Amino acid sequence: MTPNDEWGLIGRVAIVTGGGATGDGIGNGRAAAILLARAGAHVLVVDRELARAERTVAMIEAEGGSAAAAPYDVTVDTQCAAMVQNAVSRWGRLDCLDNNVGIGSKGSVVDESEQNWHRVMHANVDSMFLACRHAIPTMIRTAGGGSIVTISSISALRPRGLTAYSVSKGAVIALTKAMAVDHGPDGIRVNCVFPGPVYTPMVYARGMSDTARENRRKASVLGREGTGWDVGAAVRFLLSEQARYITGQVLGVDGGATLVGPSRASE
Repeated sequence: MTPNDEWGLIGRVAIVTGGGATGDGIGNGRAAAILLARAGAHVLVVDRELARAERTVAMIEAEGGSAAAAPYDVTVDTQCAAMVQNAVSRWGRLDCLDNNVGIGSKGSVVDESEQNWHRVMHANVDSMFLACRHAIPTMIRTAGGGSIVTISSISALRPRGLTAYSVSKGAVIALTKAMAVDHGPDGIRVNCVFPGPVYTPMVYARGMSDTARENRRKASVLGREGTGWDVGAAVRFLLSEQARYITGQVLGVDGGATLVGPSRASE
């Protein structure tokens, strides 16, 4: 791998949370980690299941990229602090953070238990708060600024019976905008990607019929299926110097699905 510096990422240091995936599948985090490494960044791949992160690192190293795996739980404050310190100890700085951790949930507020409501908020919102809480001061101190991407969901803008999940992903958008305003003067850019019905290991690991997969494809006005690579490419762009004048924005990677009416059956 001999990247040119079209992305302005050579020698930069990035953390990708949720950067593992089942087997050799390409999830949003794994795709982002690989693409950042291809652009010349050093990547700390974080996943609670170390073997999944190590598989991502192996894929990166097979192409000549620079990466390391680490098994942190980003819902725990002390582990977020250790995660950031790990990256700095290895490579001397921190420039980029891809907040990619999240879990799903189904049901209305009547269906949802209080326990599960808090579980979803903790995993989907608190994890990003905690990771950024430690990453931002470190970016300022070691790199004079940096770039952060959060991962929301089409469900934040188009609820469809996944209430706790939709609310948590809406909170991610609000958090993104607030951090962009708060830390823009510090040289920190913060943007958000919301994927549509992309086909990733997290989706198909739960089981999906051919009919359901086809309906998801049809949800795109482009008539084609999205993948983790599509999300990863958006993340790399927003973290890169090509997006140097972009902050507080929410980028849909959904094949145009938000342009048409919601269909619970198709997603």
